Amino acid sequence: MPKLIKNSKLLNKQIKKIVRCLALELTSSQAAKETGLNRHTTDRIYQLIREKIADWQETTQTIFKGEVELDESYFGGKRKYERGRSTKQKVPVFGILKRNGQVYTQIVPDVSRETLIKIIRTKVVPDSVIYTDSWRSYDGLIVDGYRHYRINHQQEFKRGKHNHINGIESFWSYTKRKLIKHYGIPPKRFYFYLKEMEFRFNNRNVKDLSKLIENILKY
Repeated sequence: MPKLIKNSKLLNKQIKKIVRCLALELTSSQAAKETGLNRHTTDRIYQLIREKIADWQETTQTIFKGEVELDESYFGGKRKYERGRSTKQKVPVFGILKRNGQVYTQIVPDVSRETLIKIIRTKVVPDSVIYTDSWRSYDGLIVDGYRHYRINHQQEFKRGKHNHINGIESFWSYTKRKLIKHYGIPPKRFYFYLKEMEFRFNNRNVKDLSKLIENILKY
């Protein structure tokens, strides 16, 4: 049987144990205790797995159409004394979610219209129904060929309307809740953790996530 991870000295059965630990959302330290391996070894294998998952997410992501929610969020240190959507000490992430479907995330340098519209045009089919908040970067989506509905959170909450971005906002909450247990992620690794969360969300109905991860390692 070919190696699940090339050039690794670990046996496939050891790698499978580490994969199972990651699938169960154990930290690399917990995986080390569970497998009897060195923490640096499990941390290295975890990173290699996350890199494979990130590549898988980028190469297999479908184009969005139908009812789609757009939103941005910020990850990292607390933003003190800053008003508006400042990116100081924070990593801005743009998200696209198909209602009752999958999500796509991308780290962005800023949340300007110029930055976001390039992603939207690439990822969302024209004539799709797009829901966003009132951020000005979403101005002109109708001109770009989309049916666009803006959400006023207070008004829509009171009215109980179908117009909302609860799906993408729930994904942000889900991601931040999952990541908090890692007690700080090095900036150079954040992308891979983000893609892992995207992967977990998109495969939330898969019964055996470890088998899927093993198949990705073979990909």
